[in-house]
Amino acid sequence: MKSLTNLGLYLHIPFCKRKCAYCDFYSAIFTKEVAENYITALKREIKQWGGKINRPIDTIYFGGGTPSLIAEYLPTILECVRSNFRVLKDTEITLEINPQDNIEDILKFAKTAGVNRLSIGAQSGDDSELATLGRTHTVSDTSHAFKTARKLGFSNISLDLMLGLPHSTTASLNKSLDFLLTLGPEHISAYILKIEPNTVFYKNEQSLVLPDEDNVCDQYLFMCDYLEKSGFSHYEISNFAKSGYESRHNLKYWNCEEYLGLGPSAHSFLDGKRFYYPRDLKGFISGNTPIPDGLGGDKNEQIMLALRLKNGVKLEKINHNKATLFAKNGLGIIENGKFSLTDNGMLVSNQIITELLEN
Repeated sequence: MKSLTNLGLYLHIPFCKRKCAYCDFYSAIFTKEVAENYITALKREIKQWGGKINRPIDTIYFGGGTPSLIAEYLPTILECVRSNFRVLKDTEITLEINPQDNIEDILKFAKTAGVNRLSIGAQSGDDSELATLGRTHTVSDTSHAFKTARKLGFSNISLDLMLGLPHSTTASLNKSLDFLLTLGPEHISAYILKIEPNTVFYKNEQSLVLPDEDNVCDQYLFMCDYLEKSGFSHYEISNFAKSGYESRHNLKYWNCEEYLGLGPSAHSFLDGKRFYYPRDLKGFISGNTPIPDGLGGDKNEQIMLALRLKNGVKLEKINHNKATLFAKNGLGIIENGKFSLTDNGMLVSNQIITELLEN
């Protein structure tokens, strides 16, 4: 009998105290009444899917929004998951959190529930940059949240960082990196600011003093060099980890493995098919069903996702001549029958991937 492959479970928590100026993720303003109705609906979906899927779960990820806003419900949510799915003993359970006033209570609920990995939304090591982003925390809050997590026994902590912020330079990025590394995380996720429609930054883009493209590229390459010299492996375009601390859940996405996503805007890849829940909180609570999004996991998709990873793809699967040319120009590396992108190549990955998939 063919063994069942392990599945990742993503749980979307669509609540925020307020919307950050750059964010286009689906979220709604938090109220306790709506949150309780949502948790009831989320448990309903967990039970329904648990009855359909006979697959072991080995990663669980609480994303948002701001999942830490519903921290008091984490024990009952995870109890529901364990009652309806076969959750493996060494399952990676990640909670996204924002530094905030009641952080100790939040972390205690997380610890009680069995969360064993934290992703803290630090974003910057400069208070003026945090204010520009519309964040509600300070650098001191981030430090307090991290140190509190350590005291409570969390040994796998990731910090988020943003590049290309208004008025930013490599010098300001250096300051943020110094701050993050002083804390001592196992993982760092670093994202270049992108101005998305329907955000405050989009509406006010003309007034933003953004660094030019060359400056942003300099920031990215500076960060890659800085983190790699500090003992972090650049294992994915936007992610760096100490050895053994790569995000197991996110690796499922990039390795084209299957996962189930529950909640408004949550996407899934299951039994070769992709589907998602509409960006509709009230509809989810009322019981709307996921929308089909076609088949997934074909050869081109596998290559596209794998090229985000340091591990790369087998040379035989892509345009060999183009790969050789990119390697000669310092954008890729050909080694042991595989092609992978360099840090410079990752900056223009979309263009490179498109050309490598030709013919």
